Amino acid sequence: MKITFIGGGNMASALIGGLLAGHAKASEIRVVDPDPASRERVHTNFGVAVFDSAGSAALESDVLVIAVKPQQMRKVASGLAPLMSGQLVISVAAGIRFDDLSRWLSGHRRIARTMPNTPALIGEGITALFAAPELAPQDREMADTILSAVGQTIWVDDEEQIDAVTAVSGSGPAYVFYFMEAMHAGALAMGLSETHARQLTLATFGGAARLAAKSADAPSVLRERVTSKGGTTAAALAVMAERGVDRHIVDAIEAACRRSAELGIEFGRD
Repeated sequence: MKITFIGGGNMASALIGGLLAGHAKASEIRVVDPDPASRERVHTNFGVAVFDSAGSAALESDVLVIAVKPQQMRKVASGLAPLMSGQLVISVAAGIRFDDLSRWLSGHRRIARTMPNTPALIGEGITALFAAPELAPQDREMADTILSAVGQTIWVDDEEQIDAVTAVSGSGPAYVFYFMEAMHAGALAMGLSETHARQLTLATFGGAARLAAKSADAPSVLRERVTSKGGTTAAALAVMAERGVDRHIVDAIEAACRRSAELGIEFGRD
């Protein structure tokens, strides 16, 4: 499977690194990026061929992974359309809807739309994928192979669910970091050192996440096991419940979902 990445930024680099750590060969990967610094970095780090534009040599591949900023997608896709030879196209650009990308690619529908998240940068991401029903099983397998190089994958049948995925896992790392910031600040406020505050916060989040992943029980059950009646955890959770923290989190995720849908409309306007 020969792959050409259009764009050599962080997500493309994560995918390339994951693929090379698996069974892919550097000779099977090409990267197109107009920025000389990006090309030099990608070539130095991975030993793959790099190009400043999408000529015939650059597009001699089975799969095109378009990894550019959403606001650049229309121009990039429109430029690729007359140069393509029917390749599978994988989009990792947030907010770009299937029909809009297909239109910019002159009606090409051999497309998989994906929504990865930033933990992909360390191989711990999760990506949702969507494709039209007519996409061939082997194309789905190729798309899944590429994105699973940086973590877990799921497929959704309804493209609107990508907005929900964006709100939960795409934006989700920021919610976690926000909570970590607050815990870190609380630790400092109670007199712990910067080093200890950081260590305790990171270990607690990492350990709790791994514990939940290895358990068959729901998070609510795991929470209850940590909460003794009249104890310290109960005191903390009572404050959160009184102030509606859980409801505010749900509201925030719903706001992110609405914004994802709005951005899809904005990016797709003619």
